[in-house]
Amino acid sequence: MKWAEISIHTTHEAVDAVTNALYEFDIKGVSLVDSLEVTREREQQFGEIYDLQVADYPEWGVVIQAYVPWNEQLNDLLCQLDQRIVFLKDLGIDIGAYEMTTRAVQEEDWAETWKQYYHPARVTERFTIVPSWETYERVSDDELIIELDPGMAFGTGTHPTTKLSLAMLEQYATKDDRIVDVGTGSGVLAIGAALLGVESIHAVDLDEVAVRSAKENVELNGLIGRIDVKQGDLLETVNDRPTLIVANILAEIIMSFSKEAYDLLPEGGYFLTSGIINKYEEDVIADFKEKGFDIVDILREGDWLGVVAQKVGNASCNATS
Repeated sequence: MKWAEISIHTTHEAVDAVTNALYEFDIKGVSLVDSLEVTREREQQFGEIYDLQVADYPEWGVVIQAYVPWNEQLNDLLCQLDQRIVFLKDLGIDIGAYEMTTRAVQEEDWAETWKQYYHPARVTERFTIVPSWETYERVSDDELIIELDPGMAFGTGTHPTTKLSLAMLEQYATKDDRIVDVGTGSGVLAIGAALLGVESIHAVDLDEVAVRSAKENVELNGLIGRIDVKQGDLLETVNDRPTLIVANILAEIIMSFSKEAYDLLPEGGYFLTSGIINKYEEDVIADFKEKGFDIVDILREGDWLGVVAQKVGNASCNATS
């Protein structure tokens, strides 16, 4: 079968928004070619394994690649997608010197092409992401191995926002927590939490392909029964009151349910968020403080940040008689 490979060259800031736009058009075969993978400094103690060819990567930003059937509807689809991405500028999202190109590929080619960019990587002090098709030997006794096959879902575990989220879980999650992973994607954060010893984990995503991918990765890591994966919108599927909520999604979406997150969490509960580009830092911090959260920590990597927020007690009753 003949397929069209759609390549969208844009900024790091626009990655999540463009990916969401692809999902809106039911385009879910997504992979990223990130310029930062070539230029960023790597902490060698993490033991990352890379054999990167500079010529395979863009000079700036990110190339988002997706695949759709090559048919008579293709031109209309590309036109509508282009309009949707250009509209992101009206929402205040910097798409940079945006460019979209297409090329024809055969099915057996596109199914394997993106895998050349995805190798085992030690992404935090303890977590190593290992593609399901590669072999990897543990470097240290306390290393936690997440086997992952992203399939058609967005989230290979090596994006800076995912690394920040795993680092926050590594620091703040406890075995007794009841965790909700909002926008689970490939399930990497829920799996990471389980490997840290957390027994109660609810993972949710609005996209059915992501839900299917997350379930497959849960099984791949031998964690069936430890992680409950559901399809749903944000926190609507949550029945038990969580003690920790983690969300690696767009800043505006995070702010849209921060009040609900605050209300669900007990006093002392954590709201760990990433997917936040630097330009939205002040907006997110102000929103969290307005809702009642205390900002415990802010982690950074490149243009992205992760925010550790904690629900504090109601301090409104300070009157004296």
